[in-house]
Formats: sequence, C-alpha cells, structure tokens
Amino acid sequence: MLKKVEQSKVPKALPRHLREQLALCHEYPQDILFLDIETTGLSHYYDEITIIGWSFDGKASTVVKGTSADDFRQDAARAKVMITFNGIRFDQRFILQELEGIELPKHHIDLMYLCRRVGLTGGQKAIERELKLSLRDGLGDVDGFAAVLLWHEYLRGDVSSLQKLIRYNRADIGAMGAIFDRVLQLFAVERDLFQASTRFAEWAAPSNWLSLPDLSPPAPHLVAAPHFDELLASTRAGNATIVGIDLTGSEAKGSGWALLRGSEAECRLVFSDADLIAQTLASKPDLVSIDSPLSLPFGRTTVEDSDPGRDEFGIMRRCERELKRRGVNVYPCLLPSMQKLTARGIRLANTLRHLGIPVIESYPGAAQDIMRIPRKGAGIEWLKLGLGRFGIRGSYLQENVSHDELDAITSALVGSFHLANLTEALGDSDEAPLIIPDLNARCGSFVVGVSGPIASGKTTFARELEALGFAYVRFSEVLDDLLLEQRLELSRENRQKLGQEINLSGRQRWLAERTLKRVEHADRIVIDGLRFGDDHAFFSEHFGGCFKHIYIETEDRVRKSRYSARDGNGCYEEIILSDVERGVPSLKPLAHEIFSNDGSRSALSKRVAEIVQEVEEYGCQSQLL
Repeated sequence: MLKKVEQSKVPKALPRHLREQLALCHEYPQDILFLDIETTGLSHYYDEITIIGWSFDGKASTVVKGTSADDFRQDAARAKVMITFNGIRFDQRFILQELEGIELPKHHIDLMYLCRRVGLTGGQKAIERELKLSLRDGLGDVDGFAAVLLWHEYLRGDVSSLQKLIRYNRADIGAMGAIFDRVLQLFAVERDLFQASTRFAEWAAPSNWLSLPDLSPPAPHLVAAPHFDELLASTRAGNATIVGIDLTGSEAKGSGWALLRGSEAECRLVFSDADLIAQTLASKPDLVSIDSPLSLPFGRTTVEDSDPGRDEFGIMRRCERELKRRGVNVYPCLLPSMQKLTARGIRLANTLRHLGIPVIESYPGAAQDIMRIPRKGAGIEWLKLGLGRFGIRGSYLQENVSHDELDAITSALVGSFHLANLTEALGDSDEAPLIIPDLNARCGSFVVGVSGPIASGKTTFARELEALGFAYVRFSEVLDDLLLEQRLELSRENRQKLGQEINLSGRQRWLAERTLKRVEHADRIVIDGLRFGDDHAFFSEHFGGCFKHIYIETEDRVRKSRYSARDGNGCYEEIILSDVERGVPSLKPLAHEIFSNDGSRSALSKRVAEIVQEVEEYGCQSQLL
C-alpha cells in the first residue's frame, strides 16, 4: 500500500517510519482510527476500561463496558493508521489486555510524542490551551479524575453522567484531530507540502460527533459489588477484632484510627504513639493493619540518607517496584518526605509485635477496587458510600469524620481480607511484605503453632499431628544447628541461653523464619514450642486465617509429675523460674484455642484427630478457627 503514497508530501527530516505514517494519513484520511478510552484508573493491573470512543470513516462511535465491542473490532481491523494521545503506554495496553484477539492498526501515531517534536509538552488539555483550541463547551469541569467519578455515578443509576462522560471522551478525540492539524503546520521543514485540503479535525470530529447513542441503565453485573457478608462473614474475619491505622509522619498531625469488630466500625483521630499503642492494646485486636511502610529496602539499616547502603540499595522496596510495574503510583518508602513516616511505622509495628500482636502493612487501594469505589481523592462521601454498601456498619456513616479516619477503616478491612486468606503478599523473603486484597487468592499451608509451659504436653500434641501427616518442626532444631556451629553442648541450659540472647537482640522473627524454612514447602505444618509474642505475631502475619495457635494448659502438679518422670535429674522449680518459662503464660491470651491437657491421652488424641478432619474436609479455610 505504501507504494501508492506520494512520499514527497511528507517532511524528509522526519524518521522514515513517521514519514510513511503521515503519508498514509494524507492519502487515506478516511482510514484513520482516532481513538481514546476512559478507565476506572491508571493501573492496567487493577483498573478496567469503562468506554471506548473512536472516529473512523466519517463517523463517531462509542462502546460502553458491558455492551458488544464488535463494531470497534471491525473498524480497528479496517483502519490503516491509529491516532491517540499517550496511547502507546496507556490506551493500546488496556485494549489489548481486555479485548482478546483484537486486531489494531499496524501504524500508530501517538500525538504526545509528535507534539514534542515541535516543542509542545505536557498533557493533552495543556496543549489544547497552548494552541487555544476550544472543543469542550460545557465540559470545563471534567478531567480524567472527574471522568472516573462520572462512571461511578452512572453505575448508581445516573444515565446523564454517562452522557457527559461520552461527550468528554468525544471532545478528547475531536481535539486530537485539531492538534494533529496544528502540529503538522508547526513543522519547521517543508510545511508548504502539507495541503490545506486535508483537515484531520473534520475526520476526528465528524458531523455526528455530538449525537450521542441511545443509553440504558447499567447492566446488573456492572452494578453488583461484593458484600462483607458474602466474602468474609463465614470466615475468621466475620467476628475478628481488627485495628486499622492510617499513619501520618508526625505526632502533631492526627492519624486515622479505626476499630473493626466483624463488620461494625468505629473511628477517630489519634495523635501520639503512646495513645496509638494504648488504644490499640485496649481493643485486644486479632490483627493490626497499618497504611504506612513498615520495613526498609533490603540492604538498608536506617531511614536517613547518610545510611552507608543508600547508594547501593536505593530508597525503594521491591513491593513498591511491583506496584509501579502494575501502574500504581506509589512513593518510595525512603523518599525524604517519607522517611519520618517509615521510621514511625517500623517503630510502632515492632512495639506491637513484641507484645504478640500481628501487624501487617496494608494497601487500602486494592480494597477500594473490590468495593467498586473510586480510589483516593474522590472525596469522603464516595468512601462512605462504598464502605456502607460493602456492609461496614457504624456511626461513622452519620458522623462528620475525616478522610484519614475512613482510610483507617479501609485499612482495617484489608486485615479482614487477610484473615479470610483473600490477600496477596507483595515482596520477597528479604523484605517484609505489603498486603494486597485479592479475591482469587488461596491459602497455601495450614499451620498449627503449639505453645505452653514445660511438661504441659505440647510436644506430644505436636507429634501426634506429625503422625497424621503434618510436617513437624520446633524452634530448638534451629537453636541446635547454631549451637553445633559454635561447638557447644546441646543442653537445655544452652538452648535457653541462646534463645534468650536471640530474643533480646531483636532477632526473634529471624529465628521464626529460620524455623519455618525447614518445612516451608509442606502443605500442613505443626510448629512446636512458640515462646514469645513475636512468634505468634510472625506466623499470624505470614499465614493469616490458616494459622491456628493452640496453647496447651495443664495443672502444675501434673506438669511436675510428668517432668520428674521424664527428666529425673532436672530441678522442676528452677526450670519454671527461668526467664523463658516465666514468659510463656503471656502467650495464653494470644492463642486461638486453649486446650486443657489434664485428662487422658485419648482426649488429646481425639482433639488432634478433629483438627486433621477439619483440615481434610474444608482445606485451609479460615472458618476452622
């Protein structure tokens, strides 16, 4: 086809491929596909197309999500050239992702890059203003973000909002033709070769471009959104107590704090770290979910730019890089303006974890996608509406609350998804994960953690689970490896001393991770010998609703008798007064189940068999807890 084009009509200073594309446009203006899409946001991973608008062969057309795209497919297949603004990075990627098998034109002119050749930079509307183009009568208040809100208003029954969205989309397309004309006039070489008879604005905004198609209310499947009762009520999240915190970088500015008991929420602003910790502890939460960076990039040791690893390891974590890859705008955790927030988040999380409270770093934006509400910036009423329609009840719906407080509720809701095993962990073993709601997630391993005082029967309980198919591991196995490396005797005294040193040095989570690695590929795991609050927090964070902590409780006289029969040389009174043993009772209020082991061995075996049966019948579903 290019052989028929009069190449002399295209500036020779331009790259060959662009000269060919412009020549095609001049020769076959009726075969140009002017294209623009609207979406629910900027992320190709989380967002979706709402409407596709195009002009082709003297006709303007629109396809609305939920209706047939056959006309668009046919026109796209016939077109010789496609013209967009920022379409190479945005429109084209969305279309290829959502319309399987679509055939787009081979030649694609992205006006954003063409404009740069003549010194026009910025977004399309900025260029329109610079060129003094006016095709947006009655649409002066609509921008890309307002377009998202128009779509959500349509989903709630306002057909006029869809009409306005289509007019906005067609104005974008019409303006593309006018920009194309002006850019061709501004080329500094051979501008006289562009014939005035070809006006691309007339093809981008043909005679019917202001005539809107017949529109109907949204299809039921577009309006339908998941509900708390449907997704979470039958899981452990249904009656869990979760605290959500939308943290700020300074105690001078209030942080959003929310308490979610099942689907009932309350929220407030809290300022100091001491008050955040006090109010959180008073709530006795199963989980705390914080919207703030809670870890450093691998290789970094401090938040400051003076960190010796600053140049080598940078300021961004792998979870943040992954969000960037998915098209989500996220600030690096060690950007100067983020350093105080990150330091505060890490400090707060460490304090709570040491007390045995699981803490996750949450990403509320994905939860807002699931609830079918616009992301940050849409305003308080949209967030209230979305939370209410999702089934989150509470006085916040009638009260005058801040955006930070509503974000805290959303953050707590991420915790609900985590306890229901409907989340994805972004990151890797070198960095703590960022938790993302994911309705397609499935639980991996089911893990039972066993704690209790010495001679309570926790090892007997764990070994019976092992006999029925669970992979068995205990913290002391890792301690033994370390003692052997140091050529020390494998004695109870040395194990307790080393274990205490590790805990006091702040490496308890490291020890828990090393213990887990010994059995990490098993689908059923029993971990014998949880000793510290950090242990409970680590496994709860890692496995969500698929972690079950059982505290074995036995009367002192029974434990003393068992210990004497098992280890006649040891002094029971000295053992129970050791630092490690004295801390074990603090795990009791953290456990999901307290099993009294004062009865017969058969009672213990019966409970073990029940756990195995529950796992076999229901898999790793969190309703087991």
